[in-house]
Amino acid sequence: MARAGNLYELPEHLPVPEDDGACDHLPGLRVPSIPLPSTAGGIVDLSTLLGTTVVYCYPRTGRPGEPLPAGWDEIPGARGCTAQSCAFRDHYQELQALGARVFGLSMQDTDYQREAVERLRLPFELLSDADLRFAQALRLPTFTVEGMRLIKRLTLVIEDGQIVKVFYPVFPPQRNPEDVIAWLSGRQA
Repeated sequence: MARAGNLYELPEHLPVPEDDGACDHLPGLRVPSIPLPSTAGGIVDLSTLLGTTVVYCYPRTGRPGEPLPAGWDEIPGARGCTAQSCAFRDHYQELQALGARVFGLSMQDTDYQREAVERLRLPFELLSDADLRFAQALRLPTFTVEGMRLIKRLTLVIEDGQIVKVFYPVFPPQRNPEDVIAWLSGRQA
């Protein structure tokens, strides 16, 4: 495993992910009814939420001082989960003003995610898909590193339980909230 370094800033010269078409099937799909544990202590079923919901899916957050998986910086799109979460935190009020609720989603368990919510002071919940039921039901793109199957970075915009927009691939991760805001603003105009 490599050293994490500064989790809040991305190193230069990261490989840029390419659109491999792995999310082309998602726009227009209904979100499956799969209860997901939340860092707020409850269960969230994204299929039942009315209005606009933004779900940014990310591989895994790191922790300061803990090593990254071997070759992490060489995997296109893997690095940047903390930067992306912080960017959604920083743009949270703008997203709310556009009528959107925000969730982050990874395959990490809820206890692990709670540490990230507290450390990063996230004003929204993180959802755990540790058993991959949600990812498999939607056929979300994944990759494997050090025996961990992780979701590739993507963002879903869901309206009344139906996927209306997919951002994939997402790069650089910290720009993702701005792209979502621009799309939502254009849709309302």
